Amino acid sequence: MIVSTSVPMFAGAMVVGPLAGWTIKKIDEAVESQIPTGFEMLTNNFSAGIISAFLAICAFYIVGPVVEFLDEGLGVFVEKVIDAGVLPAISLLVEPAKVLFLNNAINHGVFSAIGIGQSSEAGRSIFFLLETNPGPGLGVLLAYFIFTKGTVKKSVPGAILIHFIGGIHEMYFPYILMQPKLLIAAVLGGASGVFIFSVFEAGLIATPSPGSIVSVIAMTPKGELLPVLSGVIVSTVVTFLFAALLIDREIAGTDEALADAKLKAISLKAGSIVIGRDCIPKEIEDASRISKIAVACDAGMGSSAMGASKLRAAFIEAGLDVKVISCPIEQLDESVDLVITHERLTPRAVSKLPQRPHIAISEFISTPVYQELASRIWTDRNRPATNPETEHEVEFSVLNRDCIKLGLKSVSKEDSIILAGNVLFNCGCVEEAYKDSMLEREKDFSTYIGNGVAIPHGTCEGRKLIKRTGICILQFPDGIDFNGKKTYLVIGIAATGNQHLCILSELAKIIEDEVEINKLISTDDLDYVFQRFSGVSAM
Repeated sequence: MIVSTSVPMFAGAMVVGPLAGWTIKKIDEAVESQIPTGFEMLTNNFSAGIISAFLAICAFYIVGPVVEFLDEGLGVFVEKVIDAGVLPAISLLVEPAKVLFLNNAINHGVFSAIGIGQSSEAGRSIFFLLETNPGPGLGVLLAYFIFTKGTVKKSVPGAILIHFIGGIHEMYFPYILMQPKLLIAAVLGGASGVFIFSVFEAGLIATPSPGSIVSVIAMTPKGELLPVLSGVIVSTVVTFLFAALLIDREIAGTDEALADAKLKAISLKAGSIVIGRDCIPKEIEDASRISKIAVACDAGMGSSAMGASKLRAAFIEAGLDVKVISCPIEQLDESVDLVITHERLTPRAVSKLPQRPHIAISEFISTPVYQELASRIWTDRNRPATNPETEHEVEFSVLNRDCIKLGLKSVSKEDSIILAGNVLFNCGCVEEAYKDSMLEREKDFSTYIGNGVAIPHGTCEGRKLIKRTGICILQFPDGIDFNGKKTYLVIGIAATGNQHLCILSELAKIIEDEVEINKLISTDDLDYVFQRFSGVSAM
């Protein structure tokens, strides 16, 4: 693509790159069953060389010239827009394209090419400001900060810093996707900024990359800072004013709306990444190929372990031989075919394993995804499989009577976590500092899992403070407050392996039985609690 034409081939690369991946995938699928055992690598190497040669020829003689023709056509179109004096109208294309993550394609594939020619003649070009102007994004974020509340409001200052100072415009895209009508405000703000740039003949000497205010100032010709900053300020103010009129304060203030918007943004940016929210993505055409699933969270020993246990049970019930593991997000690897995470953690999981499909769930325990996934895989395979053997040996020594405390007086959430850490410490499971790791984990993400149960545990880094796997059960009959959720059972977890999964599997079943939960909340029979969780006779 580089040598085929005289213009920048950013857009051409966006054609040839995905085309190459798609071609290799289809050819591999076509010949997969015909390759003799042992010849896989040889076949892959030869096919890759043949495909690349063919695509190189296509790129040189077909794609390159077509892209060059389109680029020249866009150049003529833009020149006519300038001559007609309606350059601000370009924002009708720029702002929506940015939200669809085509910002780099527009900037480096079109505007930069035109701007370089203009800058070489006049010493500056307005085209370097059309996409990189941070004003519209700043206006949207300021509107959210002033007119919303809760998690959304708290997330805005960081987004402003990264967008306006860091130049990562993608930070404000989810906020527009949360309420698409705010795109109107961004378009009007962008058009206002372009109008000011045009009136004052403002321009930059080169593309500011990244598109931060710092880069914009650095690329401003000497003595022309005022016209450039005026356009940025006007676009910010106009966007903010219209966003203030359009923003829905109730929808914008909910955690769910922000989570959905971020998932939309991830889907748009990742392109090939399949993301479903509490459902099986329809884009997964053949679920029969799924053989290993990871249920991942921050530490991998609490909520995700229980979720993995429920999913494993669903597969066993359906007679499917699908391997299910629970692990920290940082330990995700290429062997996993599908990743399931809490919606707040899905962006991290996608960044860690971008080439695999992801499912975002709102709750690890009560989500319908597990049963739906088992049904979907069974249907796609169209045959029952033998029940897989359990992946771990049960060691009920992880729970003993000394780690069960009943009839405790209500305390604060933090004190209950400290108490759980102390019980684990006194039972020889952890070092004393582990309770600090449990408190740190709770700050990042609540361990309340529903029906009056919380499962506090340490962070991934806190694993080094664990001496042996252990669980403690604390009962607060009058309840305690876990981030606004009434909690009666606090189950502290310290895990180095999989020994605790049997107990968490039992808890996953118990939590859905209100009668059983109420009995565990009110009982003073320590033996009953021990037997109910371990499934063995008293020792």
